[in-house]
Amino acid sequence: MSRISVRGFAVASATAVTSVGAVVGVAAGADSTADTGDRVEATAADQTLLADIPAQSDVRSQYAMLTEQADVAADTASAEARTALQESARKQAAADAQAKKEAAEQAAKEREAAEQAASRSAVTDSSSIAVQSSYTVAEVQAIARQMIPADQFQCFSNIVDHESGWNYQATNPSSGAYGLMQALPGSKMVSAGADWQTNPATQIEWGLNYMNSRYDSPCGAWNFWQANNWY
Repeated sequence: MSRISVRGFAVASATAVTSVGAVVGVAAGADSTADTGDRVEATAADQTLLADIPAQSDVRSQYAMLTEQADVAADTASAEARTALQESARKQAAADAQAKKEAAEQAAKEREAAEQAASRSAVTDSSSIAVQSSYTVAEVQAIARQMIPADQFQCFSNIVDHESGWNYQATNPSSGAYGLMQALPGSKMVSAGADWQTNPATQIEWGLNYMNSRYDSPCGAWNFWQANNWY
């Protein structure tokens, strides 16, 4: 019940008391010509009716009590509303914080993936390496260092050591595998360049692409090689 309706009830109660009193007075005046017995009965009836009506002070007390109850109810409702708003704000803040955290984690993952992809890509393209008529092992290794990411070079080197000993013209007489990577058949290295038979840079580029695509990196390929003695 709102404060306005409570106060309206109290006013209505007071008005009822006044109206009943007026009615009783009129009734008493109208009976003045009746006999004594009737007047006694009317007086007794009037007293009984008035006894049933709260005194004016009682009405004021009830009004004050109801008003106080309405105030308490209103204050309670306001407190509950504030609590609900605070809880809603807390939940929204928590949701915003979680969203920011997830966005930051996703950005970190994407950044890491990009860095890994960059580290797997050739540092120097084979086309930028000067072509020679022949190459020593040291020269081939120097070319590889220019093309292979630093954190992957040792793994790459381990595989080449086992496969060809850094001889870019190494040929397996039984299988026909060819070159630094011992590609089988060797002609598949044409995807990196038509000079795959004579250019170690072309072979290195093909080998790096193969290791990245199949094992995610030269180190991934080396891990597989150690477990299987092939890659």
